[in-house]
Amino acid sequence: MNILLKKRNPYSVVSLTLGIISIVLSFFWYVSLPCAALAIFFGSKGKKMYDSNVSLAGMITGIVGGSLSLIIMLFFLFILASALISYYV
Repeated sequence: MNILLKKRNPYSVVSLTLGIISIVLSFFWYVSLPCAALAIFFGSKGKKMYDSNVSLAGMITGIVGGSLSLIIMLFFLFILASALISYYV
């Protein structure tokens, strides 16, 4: 009775969860950016320790969430700056 037990990888689950949170809450940069950074960190740590594809998915969702948050933040800053310039000119 040889049963193969799968090693559990808590880093991959945490990484994927934080990556999804960073994508969903990308309009709130103060939540999204730390979640994205932690997702990338835990994803890389899980990939090194367990070589899991879920860790890679967590890293990718963290990168997408952080990038999306930065793009949205820069867009709103551009809109704010153009509104201030047109107000004072």
